[in-house]
Amino acid sequence: MRLGDVDALQTGATLAVVVFSVILHEIAHGAVALLCGDDTAKRAGRLTLNPLNHIDAFGSLVLPLLLYLTRAPFMFGWAKPVPVDFTRLKRIKRDMALVALAGPATNVFLAVSFTLGLRFCEAWNVQNDLFLQTLLFGIIFNLSLGVFNMLPVLPMDGGRVLTGILPIKAAVAFAKTERYGMPAMIFLLFILPALDEKWDIAGQWLSFGVRYGVRLLTKLLL
Repeated sequence: MRLGDVDALQTGATLAVVVFSVILHEIAHGAVALLCGDDTAKRAGRLTLNPLNHIDAFGSLVLPLLLYLTRAPFMFGWAKPVPVDFTRLKRIKRDMALVALAGPATNVFLAVSFTLGLRFCEAWNVQNDLFLQTLLFGIIFNLSLGVFNMLPVLPMDGGRVLTGILPIKAAVAFAKTERYGMPAMIFLLFILPALDEKWDIAGQWLSFGVRYGVRLLTKLLL
């Protein structure tokens, strides 16, 4: 097999892990919401493994591939957000936190599963580099996705969890920041560094935080 064929297979396997991981992340949100009383995701056809119902062209394919090819310090991606009607949840604040936590928890579960796959390969002396690299990537990507999503900023999952556990007045005040959260992150992480590298302070701290969290969790697993 030629080197180019190996690279193509590795890229394809990498994208498969990304798509599978972000889809399960979103399905977990919808499934827990259903258990908590909201069937919006189910009615929208989002509790399915069919990737066509979930894939966001940029977040699920283009961005992860660019990060992978440029050897970015951490991996990230997303699928189309699963619709959740928080007003239909049985206990809004508690269930909002549970729904939000379901996504990152699923990524941790997947990372553990990929780790068990590596242990199995080690026990049976499997020497397939493509398979081993894919398993290792699955661990790192899912931990990165889980850690990044737990940032305590709306609309990230960590922000939703924080909203769910704050006292009601503080939760209402914090919820009002959601409209600014994503634009602020895009500005700090992408636009500001593009203007001048010396202003990439937020990106450096975020990269350090995510890498530290992923490295710590990887050590615990491996």
